[in-house]
Amino acid sequence: MKLRRLLWCSLIAALPAWRLAGAPLACDLSAYKPTAGMAAAIEQDLLLVSWTGQGGSELRARYAIDRGQPIVRDLRVRKPGGPWATLGENLAPEYRVTTGVRRMSEQQAQPLRDAGVQITPDVIEKNRWYAFWDAPLVLPDGPEMRAVIAQRGRGANPPAPRVLGPPRSADEIGRAEATFSGSSCSVKSDGGALEVNFTGLSMGPFTGGLRFTAYRGASLLRMDAVASTRQPWVAYKYDAGLKGFSGATLPRVTWRDTGGHVQAYRFGGPTNDTIVPVKAASRVLVAEGSAGSLAAFPPPHTFFFTREVDTNLGYVWYRGDAAQRFAFGIRQADREENLQYVENFALFNAPPGTWQRMGVYFYASPDAAEPTRQAVLAFTHGDAFKPVAGYKTMVNHFHLRFTERVRASGSFDTPLPDLAAMKALGLNIVGLSDFHGDMHPNDPGPIRFKDQKDYAEASRRASDADFLVTPWEEPSAYFGGHYNVMFPKNVYWSKVRQAQQPFVETDPQFGKAYHTGSTDDVQRMLDAEGGYWYHAHPRTKGTTGYPDLIFDKPWTMNDRYLGVAFKPGMGMDLSELRLCEWRCFDAADTMNNMYAGSGLAPKYVIADIDTYQKGPEDDLYPNFPVNYIRLEKTPGPDEDWSPVLAALRRGDFFVTTGEILIPRYAVEGTGARRTIAADVEWTFPLSFVEVVWGDGRTIGREVIPVMDLGPFGAKHFAIPFDATRKAWVRFAVWDTAGNGAFVQPVWLTQTTTSSR
Repeated sequence: MKLRRLLWCSLIAALPAWRLAGAPLACDLSAYKPTAGMAAAIEQDLLLVSWTGQGGSELRARYAIDRGQPIVRDLRVRKPGGPWATLGENLAPEYRVTTGVRRMSEQQAQPLRDAGVQITPDVIEKNRWYAFWDAPLVLPDGPEMRAVIAQRGRGANPPAPRVLGPPRSADEIGRAEATFSGSSCSVKSDGGALEVNFTGLSMGPFTGGLRFTAYRGASLLRMDAVASTRQPWVAYKYDAGLKGFSGATLPRVTWRDTGGHVQAYRFGGPTNDTIVPVKAASRVLVAEGSAGSLAAFPPPHTFFFTREVDTNLGYVWYRGDAAQRFAFGIRQADREENLQYVENFALFNAPPGTWQRMGVYFYASPDAAEPTRQAVLAFTHGDAFKPVAGYKTMVNHFHLRFTERVRASGSFDTPLPDLAAMKALGLNIVGLSDFHGDMHPNDPGPIRFKDQKDYAEASRRASDADFLVTPWEEPSAYFGGHYNVMFPKNVYWSKVRQAQQPFVETDPQFGKAYHTGSTDDVQRMLDAEGGYWYHAHPRTKGTTGYPDLIFDKPWTMNDRYLGVAFKPGMGMDLSELRLCEWRCFDAADTMNNMYAGSGLAPKYVIADIDTYQKGPEDDLYPNFPVNYIRLEKTPGPDEDWSPVLAALRRGDFFVTTGEILIPRYAVEGTGARRTIAADVEWTFPLSFVEVVWGDGRTIGREVIPVMDLGPFGAKHFAIPFDATRKAWVRFAVWDTAGNGAFVQPVWLTQTTTSSR
């Protein structure tokens, strides 16, 4: 009897643990619709999801619930007609969240105070979610701030508080790991996507569920913690991944470092107590085996809240859990590494009741690591902006201390790494913003004019036949808020007009020069020199309250004013379907409703960067939206740049995060019967296209789901549009990773076709 009991116990121990976990899997398939290339079924108490990937590959994942924990029982891939290769078995999702308290910044409060706005609790509540100089995880007496004080030297005073309210305290910061207590799952079809949802996720202040999404025609598997909180003013960051991988199946992880060199870590050595952050180029980490590989990477843009610099903080990780067991995934750092910016690390917003989607992508391939990495990079065009015939790429607003650094080098011909990095992105036109704390921005004339002369010459030397560097500025004087000004040539001007100084003069050394001391002076200069301006970072930072506070001013109700910047990431909220919806699109849409029928040209949303020094080792692409301007050639440094500004004024450009392109767009037809016609190409599977309009009072939109379109596609859209009593219309495209592209609004009162 004793021997029989021992044999029985041995047999039980040899059985897979998941077979003993309990009742059969309960999974609701009522919202599932079978489609070619994608299937879901219950098989042997497991949920099997299979789909076609890229290059004819096939993928399958089987799901289970083990003591409340969702499990990927196995993940497999194969080449067309080949054998199945197992990439992982018994993989458990892993999520960690770090939370703090969102505060409004003093930087936001100052422009409101300057405009006479009282900082009431209602004002704080309205603006708090859009703070930029906020670092919820950095304590006043913490090691980071002690290091800042030490860097300033003995006897230095602590920095003035950057945020409103009482000092931060340690009890505001929470750290939690996800736990699961679900007992069922559900399957939902959404065009070419298939979602598997599990309930029962708890993680600090968040509760919700876990979602896996597969896309027909894509070798992607996206995992999301979909969760909400009831707590007020939660700012957070998250780490995500899968654990339970076998070192025998995938013996190493590999990546390219920030210098472009191949690096690898082979499992089988010491285990890790914590995750190992990896500064991988292009944010991709690949686990590789003899029969295939699996890459982990974050969404390319929504994973990144706005920062002052683009240094790579290590967005992927691995962890050896046993001699032959490991985990890997994505992560965000707790803070900046550069002490200059340590008080600026705002995290994500989680307004109460919103469903935050904390996503991570996996790419499964039957190929080796480097082909897999290249396949992942195809989704971002290799982290570069793809050339489009008839267009030139343009970005603006860089505080590089460009002139100071070139002067210090001893030669205006010294190339700076910042511009080399931007050229590698595929940029054609780069607008600089010196005089932002550097040089002599408020000098009334002679010193500033010498700075401007050197600025223009250094920019000229940095340009080539297809790469134009312009000496523009963020003057932020008189008009209200922070704004960028762009001229078709170098213009000498000061932001100070002293008593007895003329508005314009002929300087014996510099020629024609302006002195400005009022809104009227700046407007007259723009009119005389063909300049334009637009608001930087609308409704936040130094533009908090703007453009709203000057909607009715003559310098805003003017065609020299183009609109607002598309600067996503300030107030990043992972529940939103569109980047920068309130700060950017609502601001411009509101103005176009106000100015409908006024005779003014429309107001636009213009891609803008607003960062500091950088280099080729930095991770630029996630933070660089770009304007594709309709131009046949890039103007040379000694030519007139007015074609660039004229195209901007016409709205003859589209804006994109890079993954979606709109090379042709037109509002066709006359009268009430119009057609929105657009040629679109994309990489990630699309989510929806939308037509947005205004009638002079309200804003409306038609959202058209396009989840049935697979990855790496192109399509001509022809969308009927009833223009009755509508003043303007615009078109936008958004994909399943949160990336977007949009064209500029056009008035509908014209009887001719508006196209490009």
